[in-house]
Amino acid sequence: MENIEYLTPEYKKAIFEKYGKGSTDTGSPEAQIALFTLRISHLTEHLKQNKKDNATRLGLLKLVGKRRKMLNYLAKKDIMRYRALIKELGIRK
Repeated sequence: MENIEYLTPEYKKAIFEKYGKGSTDTGSPEAQIALFTLRISHLTEHLKQNKKDNATRLGLLKLVGKRRKMLNYLAKKDIMRYRALIKELGIRK
């Protein structure tokens, strides 16, 4: 996922194709979590360079919370889809 223009429409479509049910499936939990994960990694890299950017830090914390809620929802709804997504995205160690 590195070295690509950040969140172009084509790149978002590729994420939705890979993790969703198709390129137009923007609402499935897997697609949303994948997009949140991409945004989180991007903001984390930004904050490594700009340590005093507290506005971005707040946005990052909100995004992590959203992803956590979505992961909890997916775990309750279908534990196998949750485990497959965690493994594929490499979220857990």
